[in-house]
Amino acid sequence: MLARTDLRGRTPSTAELRAALPRGGVDVDAVLHRVRPVVEAVRDRGAVAALEFGEQFDGVRPEQVRVPAAELERALGELDPDVRSALEVAIERTRKVHADQRRIDTVTEVVPGGTVTERWVPVDRVGLYVPGGNAVYPSSVVMNVVPAQQAGVRSLVVTSPPQAEFGGLPHPTVLAACALLGVTEVWAVGGGQAVALLTYGGTDTDGGELAPVDMITGPGNIYVTAAKRLCRGLVGIDAEAGPTEIAILADRTADPVHVAADLISQAEHDVMAASVLVTDSPELADAVDDALARQLAVTKHRARVAEALSGEQSGIILVSSVADGLRVVNAYAAEHLEIQTADASQVAQSVTSAGAVFVGPWAPVSLGDYCAGSNHVLPTAGCARHSSGLSVQTFLRGIHVVDYSQDALADVAKHVVALANAEDLPAHGEAVRLRFEELLPEDER
Repeated sequence: MLARTDLRGRTPSTAELRAALPRGGVDVDAVLHRVRPVVEAVRDRGAVAALEFGEQFDGVRPEQVRVPAAELERALGELDPDVRSALEVAIERTRKVHADQRRIDTVTEVVPGGTVTERWVPVDRVGLYVPGGNAVYPSSVVMNVVPAQQAGVRSLVVTSPPQAEFGGLPHPTVLAACALLGVTEVWAVGGGQAVALLTYGGTDTDGGELAPVDMITGPGNIYVTAAKRLCRGLVGIDAEAGPTEIAILADRTADPVHVAADLISQAEHDVMAASVLVTDSPELADAVDDALARQLAVTKHRARVAEALSGEQSGIILVSSVADGLRVVNAYAAEHLEIQTADASQVAQSVTSAGAVFVGPWAPVSLGDYCAGSNHVLPTAGCARHSSGLSVQTFLRGIHVVDYSQDALADVAKHVVALANAEDLPAHGEAVRLRFEELLPEDER
């Protein structure tokens, strides 16, 4: 089922590895021309345009964008008790992890009388996108809202596509998760029109304000990603998220049933999801193929999973050793990376590029999706080489506060002037020199 790439006996360069490894993805540029008119229409006509596009794309048009508070409370009251308990555990653990990420202000005395303070200030208002599509994602509510709250964001709005099945409201489990987290502002709008409305704001059909945001986070489909690209700069965005992906670095000690189950778990998301096994054991690769066939026969979304596993983005990479496998997974930079080897903890220490690392047989990606306490909004498509997943830091801005006394500035004034003149920006130097003109001897003024 999984295509194989045999790298045994070879030592490809990083560039060769990146070219050889299976990688799917989407061509965002190819849909920009379709999304741009949506963004422009919402910019010009606000909520009315957003609702029109929702009717066109989702087959339903809510009476208004903002979900009434009573609907949030009703969704929470009708939530299955087991699901509520699970969400409460997820919220508690995610809050515990993210509470330790909050940065503190740092004051550095550069010289006597001269300090630079780095203040960490939260973004004022954020929009958190929760997708619809093939599945329901109350966990994405948790993963977006908790770090924003821990960062101290003053105002936040969750937006999620309206569902015809639920009278034009977002899925009730999503609404219930919002209520559990104390979120009071939820918009029933999805797709590129949601990103545009978050960016430009507007007036709801009942006359209420739909205030624009300063930052948008959360994964979505290719149209959401395209809208983020178009709106970047007007608002901050977390990332251009692509299809989900899992890589598993495993040796002969791994249980093929576990490996197969974890590959299927990510393939379940989308036909474009990537499932990659990197191993130095051909015997394990064969056993995983057998386990995949058995499990695929009984999995609920078998057609979707089979298409994902057989796609060009998925496969098995054979390597000569675990050390070679580490080179492969670091070049691949997976959104989710599992280490199922002997001495998995030690091997994990050598991972330099991954959105999140899951160590050993008892830390599957599914745990991280829900209840590990870690965040599951992670970089995809190799972006883990340079970017991090969603965290408290995502919602914080570092502001330098410079406080120098007269003596401290005088001590460095000649150096400022020298550098200003070297850059042919003499007015920069004058801005310092003139402060001391009255103090200088007359022949130096």
